[in-house]
Amino acid sequence: MSATTEQQGRTGERVELARYTVATGERIIYGQRVNRVVRVTDNPADGRGRSFLIERELEADGYQALLALVTDYVHQAAACGEIPMLHHLW
Repeated sequence: MSATTEQQGRTGERVELARYTVATGERIIYGQRVNRVVRVTDNPADGRGRSFLIERELEADGYQALLALVTDYVHQAAACGEIPMLHHLW
């Protein structure tokens, strides 16, 4: 296996970006680099229940875009009183 292949297959440390609470419980927004691509996910704090992929490949837009995304997502959760990814499902 070449060094390039090994680097592409790496998963970085999961970093907590924010927390919010809805009727179903506390949620954590994580950022994690997987195969050199940043992924932002919404996960139940207790580890039970559904997780959602909020965004991927955000690294091209920079850190300010990441902060804006997380801030907006948390504000949406407060405004609608539920997990934003569920609020937009029909």
